[in-house]
Amino acid sequence: MRKATLVLPVCVALCFLTSLCEGARQGQDMKCGACRAVVDEMEWAISQIDPKKMIQTGSFRINPDGSQSVREVPLARSEGNLLELMEIVCERMQDYGEVVDPSTNRKSYVRVKSRNGEAMDLSEAKLDSRVTSSLKFTCETIIEQHEDEIIEFFAHETDNIKDKLCSKRTDLCDHALKIPHDEL
Repeated sequence: MRKATLVLPVCVALCFLTSLCEGARQGQDMKCGACRAVVDEMEWAISQIDPKKMIQTGSFRINPDGSQSVREVPLARSEGNLLELMEIVCERMQDYGEVVDPSTNRKSYVRVKSRNGEAMDLSEAKLDSRVTSSLKFTCETIIEQHEDEIIEFFAHETDNIKDKLCSKRTDLCDHALKIPHDEL
């Protein structure tokens, strides 16, 4: 009888710890998915801007020699444009759905609404308003906490921003190197 009274609390504790680990992993999946979606949306928005459009930055004050310290940078990757994009990027999280990998039970988030009106395969994606609102909230948190890093990467980097920002710089994705690199 004494052993039976010890087994029940141990089983309850194990179940509790398992649920805590599962909840932490789901939170990690959400953070990683939101970060990767932010990168996808920012890259797409940047690609929609004419690369020939330039903006002047620097000081418009006249130097003692009569010159100005003004330089032209591409509009698409200017700090002002990136700040504007970050203000609206989280609204696009409503265009994402949740996909669960059956072998690992890891969740990822994929675009479920096409940008150009083409039909998309939604058989694997779960469309749920709770998921999209959580994804949007997580996106807003990431933008708020990592604004400087996001601007830095999009202003200067062009290759593999997803892994560099979401995995290496911010540690939001602990498993991102195992996620296939898909093009949206």
